[in-house]
Amino acid sequence: MPSKKILLPSILVLIFFLSCNNVEQEERIMTVNGAIFSSDLGVTLIHEHVLVDWIGADSTGYHRWDRTEVLERVLPFFIEVAGRGVDTIGEFTPAYLGRDPYILSELSRRTGINILTNTGFYGAVDNRFMPAYAYDETSAEIAERWILEFKEGIDGSEVRPGFLKISVAEHTGLSSLHQKIVEAAAITHLETGMTIFSHTIGDEPARGQVELLGQMGVDPSAWVWTHAQSGSLDANITLAGKGAWISLDNVMFDPARGEGQEGSIGWYVDRIISLRDAGHLDKVLISHDAGWYDVGEPNGGDFRGYTDIFDYLISELIDSGLSDEDIEQLLVKNPARVFSLRVKKGE
Repeated sequence: MPSKKILLPSILVLIFFLSCNNVEQEERIMTVNGAIFSSDLGVTLIHEHVLVDWIGADSTGYHRWDRTEVLERVLPFFIEVAGRGVDTIGEFTPAYLGRDPYILSELSRRTGINILTNTGFYGAVDNRFMPAYAYDETSAEIAERWILEFKEGIDGSEVRPGFLKISVAEHTGLSSLHQKIVEAAAITHLETGMTIFSHTIGDEPARGQVELLGQMGVDPSAWVWTHAQSGSLDANITLAGKGAWISLDNVMFDPARGEGQEGSIGWYVDRIISLRDAGHLDKVLISHDAGWYDVGEPNGGDFRGYTDIFDYLISELIDSGLSDEDIEQLLVKNPARVFSLRVKKGE
């Protein structure tokens, strides 16, 4: 029988190796300043904006804004939301609409807030923000561009995207161009594990994308219905039941909106409670879709801050019966899962 002096160190060594193995197996999330463990993401606003340029894909570029001016304008809003306990922000401005990895990296360094950026194309608004080559290239060729950004960085920077951001036309089926974009997103997900966030207005394009992704071998849990508040509650519940994520991401306190009126704080409370009652709180994401420095406007125009969830929504949710654990589910656990880099293959 071995002595206790030998047995105890052996157990400690075993525990050490098991703990190291758990760390190695923990999923990673890609921020603008490198990968972090999913457990380090913390309180997260999954969908916000820093800068947007509406001029169109054929005219936008870094020459259109002054990075120092943008940083000075945006910094106070990041400091403000850090004071509410926010650890991470998903920045959703896509390529050809004002995505700037250099600004995001510097903003993260100055504030200590993790920032995630994206790769992908924005097909809404009559394809105004799609580059010309997207019309001619195949889905595989487009995916190759996005995968290259994930592997090597965006526009010569060391900043890598942490998720895919695409969009399709509103309230209609997928055009051939948008079908190609969804297919490219599927190919990219299967190669990189990045989750697909899709700006999707209405039930029909949401259902169509989930169906197409399934045909491409991608599980619904790899897809987020961005702006799901634009869809019906029935469609939200149905797609959440299939595994898709439901992103309610235009939370805003507006005293002009009556209690329960669509888009009001009360409306968001009712939608979240309904999804919880249907058993899908673990598939719900919340954010503001706020900001942003508007290129071309004096001093970036009006800037909407990122605090209404903390100042208005959370207290209303708690008054309506959500627990502290439920709030943690919405702001910590669900974001950590949705941003984790993991390939999700369909059956």
